[in-house]
Amino acid sequence: MHLPTSIYERLPQFWILIGLLFMSSGTYLGFDYSLSFLYFGVGFACALWSMWIFTKRLAFRQVPQDNEQQSDDTEDQSVDPVTS
Repeated sequence: MHLPTSIYERLPQFWILIGLLFMSSGTYLGFDYSLSFLYFGVGFACALWSMWIFTKRLAFRQVPQDNEQQSDDTEDQSVDPVTS
């Protein structure tokens, strides 16, 4: 499934927002309510998922892409036979 770039780039922010909403809902309901712990747990899991996505993307974007570098190097080294 292909997501548009604008949606794909905002997924970590979406998950952190959902996590904060769940945690605030659990806190608002109070810890006397039995499902408030579930709300808080799901919110915490969403926040962790957001951070995991962010760190994986950051690590992937910092790794140099070998295929792109090799193709750029070969283009730079090519000699035009007409001008030689």
